[in-house]
Amino acid sequence: MLDQVNSLETLIEPMPDHPIQPGGQRKKQGAFLKILKWGGLALIALPVGFILCFRFVPPPISAFMVARYLDGVFDAERQTTLAYQWVNWEAISPQIMLAVVAAEDQKFPYHRGFDFTSIAEAIEEQRAGGRVRGASTITQQVAKNLFLWNGRSYLRKGLEAYLTLLIEFLWPKRRVLEVYVNIAEFGDGIYGVSAAAERFFRKQSSVLTRQESALLAAVLPNPQMFKVDSPSAYVRSRSQHIIRQMQNLGGTSYLKNL
Repeated sequence: MLDQVNSLETLIEPMPDHPIQPGGQRKKQGAFLKILKWGGLALIALPVGFILCFRFVPPPISAFMVARYLDGVFDAERQTTLAYQWVNWEAISPQIMLAVVAAEDQKFPYHRGFDFTSIAEAIEEQRAGGRVRGASTITQQVAKNLFLWNGRSYLRKGLEAYLTLLIEFLWPKRRVLEVYVNIAEFGDGIYGVSAAAERFFRKQSSVLTRQESALLAAVLPNPQMFKVDSPSAYVRSRSQHIIRQMQNLGGTSYLKNL
């Protein structure tokens, strides 16, 4: 009888237990942390790489151009031909350089990417019930137009701030302004001063006059609403204001501060 019980025990083996091994769990956590670490490093390094590249190489396209093109893909009424042609600093009239600074960011040569005085004034004006106005510097607009999307989310503003700091650290002011006038939208689907000069004035960007430059700068807040070729009374008034500001800044010699 005892022999039979022993034989039965050899046939019936206990089911093995499979508890979660602490060592295996630690390995999984370590792998997850490693993925997070390398992913975070990539998020930091990729923008640095692109910005360093565009310090010397003309951007082939911008995020805003891509978004404008996709608008036309998904909405037939928004279809338009994108015009974009890069030109170097030497081929751009100093009048348009001065005009955009006078219109958009008169402290451009002196700040490090952010105009905190203008930001505070815009916040106070909004709290007082005034209109919502932008306080973005030219560097911030380059960061947004070149790499990001339009909108007011905290995520986008945070990325814009990070990219603005990188651009200010890695580019000289002349490069920031050069990129800005090359990727800014001056009309529906018209990007950069070269395409704008050709479309609206049938001339090269190097010979734009002060009046033409001021008119181009006047439409920058909303180039799809404001028209260079058929300016409203507001656009004409704004262009005259920009000319006065250009004179107050001391003319194109102001650009020597860059």
